[in-house]
Amino acid sequence: MRVEPAVASPRTERPYIQFDRVEVRYSELVIGLRGVSFSVNRGEFVFLCGQTGAGKSTVLRCLTREVRHTGGHVWLQGRDLGAVREREVPYLRREMGIVPQDFALLPQKKVWENVGYAMRAVGATRRHVRRAVPELLEKVNIGHRIDAFPHQLSGGEQQRVAIARALINNPSLLLADEPTGNLDPQHSLELMDVLLHLNLRGATILVATHDMAVVEKLNKRVITFAQGEIVADTGGPHV
Repeated sequence: MRVEPAVASPRTERPYIQFDRVEVRYSELVIGLRGVSFSVNRGEFVFLCGQTGAGKSTVLRCLTREVRHTGGHVWLQGRDLGAVREREVPYLRREMGIVPQDFALLPQKKVWENVGYAMRAVGATRRHVRRAVPELLEKVNIGHRIDAFPHQLSGGEQQRVAIARALINNPSLLLADEPTGNLDPQHSLELMDVLLHLNLRGATILVATHDMAVVEKLNKRVITFAQGEIVADTGGPHV
């Protein structure tokens, strides 16, 4: 008798990112998020704004699972992040690009070595590194500084290297936490041009920032947080 192959049940159709009444409680007195609900479609560019401690960085950390939400649900590409096991978290993070505020470059390694070291850490061969690193650096307009050390770069150039490193797995999601925090206005706008270009190529981008000068120039969706709650959303999908 012929046996038909099993068919996997489809995931519930959801937005690319969905927060549903999410709470993050660090202690009885410290609450990061209070019943936050919003959704983001694939390919959107969204700013998360608010003062320090408002909750915007906590949203990013929920997505990377640096922080576990204590109430509600967080979905990424239809996957319930609350059900992700600890041993699966490193693999989850490899599916996204994470750009820290402090660049986190290795000071004794050149630009190409900083990016190549990250690629080798996730299993890339030396041959693949030699081919891919120049392409990544050109993608963020820093290929001309491939042999420079971090201390020889401007803040904007260092941030471009950090973005190149975040792109090593060609992620569909890029998370940037205060990426312009250490940059002057001109370099901040140059950095945003890089992110816009990546967004035009199809990447979904979330940027946590309180740099309102940059936000106002880009005319993108803005979700504003205060004391762990959403107080404004300029548009886009809602739960």
